[in-house]
Amino acid sequence: MSQLETGTTNFLDLVGNGRICRVPSYQRDYAWSDEQWEDLWSDVADLHASEQRRHYMGALVIERLGEREFRIIDGQQRLATLSLLALAVLAQLTALADQGVEPDANRERVMGLRNRFVGEEDPVSLQESSKLFLNQTDDPFYQDCLVQGRAPMNPQGLPKSNKLLWGCFCYFRERLATVEAFTHDGGALAGFLNETIARQLLFIVISIDDALNAYTVFETLNARGLELSSTDLLKNYLFSLVQLPSDRETLQRRWQHLVATVRQERFPEFLRYHLLCQHRQVHRQRLFKMVRDTVREPPQVFTLMQAWQQRAELFSALSDPYHEFWIERADCQPLIKEWVLFDVYQMTPLLFAAWERFSAADFARVLKLSTVITFRYSVVSQMNTNALELIVHDAAKGILDGRLQSPAAVFACLQSLYVSDEYFQQNFALLEIDTSHQRKKLAKYILARLEADGTGKPCDADTDPATIEHILPENPSDQWAALFPPERWASAIYRLGNLTLLETDINRRIANLNYDEKKPTYTTSAYGLTRAIARIAPEWTPAFLQKRQMFMAQRAVHLWREGEA
Repeated sequence: MSQLETGTTNFLDLVGNGRICRVPSYQRDYAWSDEQWEDLWSDVADLHASEQRRHYMGALVIERLGEREFRIIDGQQRLATLSLLALAVLAQLTALADQGVEPDANRERVMGLRNRFVGEEDPVSLQESSKLFLNQTDDPFYQDCLVQGRAPMNPQGLPKSNKLLWGCFCYFRERLATVEAFTHDGGALAGFLNETIARQLLFIVISIDDALNAYTVFETLNARGLELSSTDLLKNYLFSLVQLPSDRETLQRRWQHLVATVRQERFPEFLRYHLLCQHRQVHRQRLFKMVRDTVREPPQVFTLMQAWQQRAELFSALSDPYHEFWIERADCQPLIKEWVLFDVYQMTPLLFAAWERFSAADFARVLKLSTVITFRYSVVSQMNTNALELIVHDAAKGILDGRLQSPAAVFACLQSLYVSDEYFQQNFALLEIDTSHQRKKLAKYILARLEADGTGKPCDADTDPATIEHILPENPSDQWAALFPPERWASAIYRLGNLTLLETDINRRIANLNYDEKKPTYTTSAYGLTRAIARIAPEWTPAFLQKRQMFMAQRAVHLWREGEA
């Protein structure tokens, strides 16, 4: 049984007495920047200037590798930054010696502090050994430049994380130069490192001798600064299970391709939808635990990676109407445009399953079904997505298990999500879309579909030059108050019945006119939806707005319908 030990320690205890700290080669790159550097500097500067004796830096999770060596599971950002602060102090002491300020004493201080906090010099190669080893991206730069005291030849050409390491070192050099005592008193500067930083900054260390339990402990912690995301945590765990160098190289290649495909920030979303194909409920906060509970051996890691890779490309394609997947599937591209526009992705597990089990034609049919249900259920009716996910899981699992073998069978499984015509019409008749934000595209899409349905002529929201006209303007003048009560303005401006398509130049010209002045212009518009306004509403009042929107809702029932959408 693994032993869990906890205790309080300081920075000197972590790196002193010949101890070596290793960041796993696969762990994420250095990521702290100005905000975190400033926070740390503020803490240590206040600590140094006050009578306060200690400051807690949060928890570290480490895995013991030997008597004097450990692997950092959580805490690499803090330890790396403190090491850079120590290097900045040493650089400042060296500069004082070079300037003739107590040269012998300051050089002796540098030597003693380097041995204590950075590493020891090899008597043969005269190269500095290190107490801290970073990941595969950052360690070469850290060892060859920062530890050896050499400035990079081309800082702007460095990888992002290396730039941050160099920027951190330079930041602390600049801050140290602002403390008057540190510019002429090497003893004060050495004391700042040897006492304030080394002994007064305290950590709660959770030490364990088993990698699996170390990651379990980490899952519950909130670390200072930039925390590991669930993606980072999962990556580190999977890599910790793979020991052979060749296997790790293979895993690294596959992981990089996977994350590049689904994108780092969307990986938790991808993983959640992947798991929902088999599990009825998947909480984002429990993603790591669900994977950890089923993957404990190297073969399971590669089996899992293969399953992810099979779905990653489709996940990416579902967010891109111009993805190569849709080049030979012309019937899918307009549906993907709708899918992206709706920005509601709970149907993703269903599409994963349909892609893997159905023909191209049946997949397109399921995709069409998913967009209709999403529009009725989520976009217009704004119903509970938790209930939706449970039913989508049932359908996805039914496809994968072979119980649902056709789009018709899938629709029967999803029937409870298909909002009834009556309820959909009621909700559509009250629909509001704030066109001052991103949802403007959604409003134009709906109006364009209604326009095409009413005139029988194509009207593509993406390419049609029309703009959205607000019949009651977004900033009504007082003259509107006679027919449209001011207390109703706020709730009416973004009602769908108050919106219409209009030529750009005309819209600009009549934007804030009253209705009697706008009405003749509407009758000359190229858009049938707009020409009909004058016939429906001799004057613009809340009642006529509602009448127009009800008419729109009646047509919407037939436009967004299973079998006809």
